[in-house]
Amino acid sequence: MLFWRSAATARRRRTWEKKRLLGQSAANRKSWLERRRPKKKAAPPAGKIPTEKSPAEKSPAEKKAGHKKHQHGAAKANRLAQETSPYLLMHAHNPVDWYPWGEEALAKAKAEHKPIFLSVGYSSCHWCHVMERESFLDEEISAFLNEHFVCIKVDREERPDLDSIYMTSLQMYNRLTQSGGGGGWPMSIFLTPDALPFFCGSYFPARDHDRPGMPGFLTLLRRIQEAWSDSPQSIERDAGVLTRVVRDQLRQTELAGAKKIPLDQNIGQRVLEALSKQFDAEHGGFGYSAADPSRPKFPEPSNLFFLVDRAQENDEKAQAMLVRTLETMAAGGMRDHLGGGFHRYSVDRFWRIPHFEKMLYDNGQLASVYAEAHALTDRQDFRRVVEEMLAFVQREMTAPQGGFYSALDAESEGEEGEFYRWKKDEVQALLSDEEFSLFAEVYGFDQPPNFEGFHVPQFSRPLSEIAAGLNETESELEKKLATIREKLLAARDKRPRPLTDTKILTGWNGLMIRGFADAGRIFKNPAYLAAAERAASFVLENLRDENGRLRRTFGEGQARLNAYLDDYAFFVNGLLALHRATGKEQWLQAAKELTDVQLKHYEDQEHGGFFFTSDDHEKLLVREKNPVDGARPSGNTLAAENLIYLANALEQPELLEKARRTAEFTAAYLEASPSLSPRMASVIARLAETPKKETE
Repeated sequence: MLFWRSAATARRRRTWEKKRLLGQSAANRKSWLERRRPKKKAAPPAGKIPTEKSPAEKSPAEKKAGHKKHQHGAAKANRLAQETSPYLLMHAHNPVDWYPWGEEALAKAKAEHKPIFLSVGYSSCHWCHVMERESFLDEEISAFLNEHFVCIKVDREERPDLDSIYMTSLQMYNRLTQSGGGGGWPMSIFLTPDALPFFCGSYFPARDHDRPGMPGFLTLLRRIQEAWSDSPQSIERDAGVLTRVVRDQLRQTELAGAKKIPLDQNIGQRVLEALSKQFDAEHGGFGYSAADPSRPKFPEPSNLFFLVDRAQENDEKAQAMLVRTLETMAAGGMRDHLGGGFHRYSVDRFWRIPHFEKMLYDNGQLASVYAEAHALTDRQDFRRVVEEMLAFVQREMTAPQGGFYSALDAESEGEEGEFYRWKKDEVQALLSDEEFSLFAEVYGFDQPPNFEGFHVPQFSRPLSEIAAGLNETESELEKKLATIREKLLAARDKRPRPLTDTKILTGWNGLMIRGFADAGRIFKNPAYLAAAERAASFVLENLRDENGRLRRTFGEGQARLNAYLDDYAFFVNGLLALHRATGKEQWLQAAKELTDVQLKHYEDQEHGGFFFTSDDHEKLLVREKNPVDGARPSGNTLAAENLIYLANALEQPELLEKARRTAEFTAAYLEASPSLSPRMASVIARLAETPKKETE
């Protein structure tokens, strides 16, 4: 009997999945698991991940006698102790016999003819922590995993290639089983010994009945082990079918890129029209539902960069959309009003309540966007957002050597947002009556709590309006508020802190280097430029091998893993922003050297554009090319931007032709979906204005 295609199993699977996570489509690959705010003390609605309990609370399985929980450090370390990723190191003392992805684990699976359990997550993933506490610290579950499976743990931020392939596997699996499910982390993928996927899911509770409507992980493991023992050939056949579907899906990008579409300078107008249809005119941002105000809303920096480009060309509509989004984002709780910087996203239409993790790549891009918006509008509130953001990055996300850390966790003490939320009486105790009265009026503490009995600080109404009511200038009011915020920040800093993911990623550092460089150039602030230069020097000195090639990640004093296209494109983009800001040739030359390496090892010579992995990278199911500007821009988009800059700065028109071929690779996608790659649309419009004969 085929394991996942049998009628009985398919029905059972559909029932499980429909009661589980309903994610978004494969096209945008945005996980509801990642975006959903936990809600306590309420039964989970059908079709959504259970969020009724704090992860600090014990699940029913934990409360039952006989289910022993392993304590971190109580047993000898597994192989993850040799890794540098904080996420992997968190699991180094699990009783699960974890392996990192690599030849040792894959060879063991083949030699012992065991299926592989692949668990993919990241350090600031709330439900990754929950599944570890519930299942991977459970002695009974761990013993079963160790006996019957080869267990591999992957940090998706270190290995985005694996994450993309197996996330696509999860989405295609859900499509084949007609489950209606989407994607999410932790990703739980079961593979044949040849690393081909045959059963895919995301979060599972430890045992049946732990969370209503969801199967227990232990039950699932037993069923998979039984099916593998009874009929491994059937499972391998099914894995072959799923693998072909995954390959076909991932190769659509390559096939579409082979279709050459003329570059159209009017593409920007079509993208603007598409974004206008998604725009929330009342609250700013994109992709909302008036009927479902609890639908999460993301900052989507790629859209904002596009609007900046259009606004710089005197497009009033683009500037209005940009300004409305930036001012409402800055007013809401997604911005950390005490410590600076932005959380990952808002769980509502109004930017009020964040998912509390903070990511380097968001803040790096938003620093550039807000700085450019200040240059366009001369709005001082936009400048303050940047100054507070960069102060936060320097204080909390900068390594002693100058590189930038990756992320801050959403939870502390087992509670999401515990570090950032406040009780009214806590604030009253820290401030004078006069200070509290002002703070309460500005930040909504004179109103009912806005987050599960707590307050998340945010503007109750525009600061200019409050200042006018107090017969003060906005500058005078802000000066008073700064003193109050300093007191509260000092008190907050005494709380147990969220986990900092201290790995230093080359590409993400490039985005933050550009943020500092752009702010330094626009604000004429040499301290910002110095921070950008220090980070750039760190990467060049510590994340390149003896052949001048970039490495992906640095941690525990080591640089590891082959770099991806994004690492080259993002970091070069940061170097070029530094060159633009400082005029120093060293940054231009470093950018050209790394671009030469990128062209040698990543370029698609046949169809144009760049592959995500190098020509000598580990061979996986498929070698991808990504055209999508999402939470982070496509490596192809920034590669094209970089090539244009280098072509002009170095007077090398052949690089402009490389940029043109890269843009042509994405043009077919923009024709079908104009808002898919908004930053590339700006590149295409720029190239379309340049006669092709000048590039040949």
